[in-house]
Amino acid sequence: MTARLRKLLDNLAESFWLLPAGIVLAGALIALALVQTDRSGLLPRWLLEDWLYDGGATGARTLLGAVASSTIGVAGTVFSITIASLSLAAGQMGPRLLRNFTRDRGNQFTLGAFLGTFSYALIVLRSVRTQDEGAFVPHLSLTIAIVLAFVCVATLVYFVGHMAGRINVDTVIELVSDEVQSTIVRLTTDKPQAAPPPDDFWRNGTSVDDARQGYLLHIDDQGLADWASEHKTSIRMLVRPGQYVFPGAPIAVIVPAVEEAAAAIRSATALGQQRVSSADLEFAVRQLVEVAVRALSPGINDPHTAMSVLDRLGAALCQIVPLYLPTGVVMRDGHPALVVPSTRYEGLLNVMFHMIRQSASANAAVLIRMLDVLTAVVSAERDDARMLFLKVHADLVAGDARRNVSTPADLQDIERRHAAFLTTLRHGPLGALHPLDDARTI
Repeated sequence: MTARLRKLLDNLAESFWLLPAGIVLAGALIALALVQTDRSGLLPRWLLEDWLYDGGATGARTLLGAVASSTIGVAGTVFSITIASLSLAAGQMGPRLLRNFTRDRGNQFTLGAFLGTFSYALIVLRSVRTQDEGAFVPHLSLTIAIVLAFVCVATLVYFVGHMAGRINVDTVIELVSDEVQSTIVRLTTDKPQAAPPPDDFWRNGTSVDDARQGYLLHIDDQGLADWASEHKTSIRMLVRPGQYVFPGAPIAVIVPAVEEAAAAIRSATALGQQRVSSADLEFAVRQLVEVAVRALSPGINDPHTAMSVLDRLGAALCQIVPLYLPTGVVMRDGHPALVVPSTRYEGLLNVMFHMIRQSASANAAVLIRMLDVLTAVVSAERDDARMLFLKVHADLVAGDARRNVSTPADLQDIERRHAAFLTTLRHGPLGALHPLDDARTI
């Protein structure tokens, strides 16, 4: 149930309609409240005479009609601009980045402001009465309608500038980079976790099949571990958040077998048709990588964007240096009650660099920047195993350059960067002070 609640909250947080619908509802309720205030006769005369709208019913209807018609018209324009921006973003930066535009609070607030003012004006308009109808003009409500009209003007100016900044590729990269960093903070820990049990532990296990299909979005690991502890069993999930669950395929292994295991796993997991980054670090990284790969395509050919992405990836790896990636083991009474596959450092590096390196195998500038980033990361890293994984990718970059870079000067620059990486790997952050030839012995 917790996993399904998280899925619902994620869907609401990323939905485009929620904030505008709330503003529309608020506009209608505020209009009803202000009209009742006007009907109550509690407003002081000096306020009515000096500060509030003092026109007649005909003028009030004209004013409210103008506010309503103009705001709904501009709302259509705002929607058109948003769609045009989404089309541009999808073509240049990838369709998976559209969620960064649809969940943008600035876009949602702008549309909500115009629609909310429209609903406010309609509700107030229905209360205006001429002399023949009973003579009622809601002065306070009309004054607020004028204020809201000016607010909409300011909002339109804000929206134009906001969208101009949002479709900038550097802004998009920074937004996705912030998402990667927040995901790292949420999914990592500053203390080592228990290691998974050996494979022999599961040798006599029983597989648990699942008839559902979709991406595993969330798993209530604590609740499922409590269930396993109560039933004196251990569960090993075969998929982790972000991976696809195939119908009829095993989703877990349990030792010893318990009849209710399938129902417990279904209750503790939530599936969806699209991946989300809230529990999937690799998906957040893939969004950045997609920007770089598209920038390196022949149709766009923008290596500077790819290099900007590499800088953000290096910053994320440096952020991970003092942290531990989760092992996915949940202990109960000293016993591994639940083991969930987790993102490993090696897999994270593969997601970050493989596709960019393959797309830039003949681009000397991008390969040089990739080696520079790897050198900066290895100079900050202290874990020997992680440093060896970084070396694998540095060697791959150098190998691709030797095969695909035809200009001798460019290849010499790449070899020099690769030697600097190896020297830093051997001597640490002060490796630049040592002869680069020392690195060739590694």
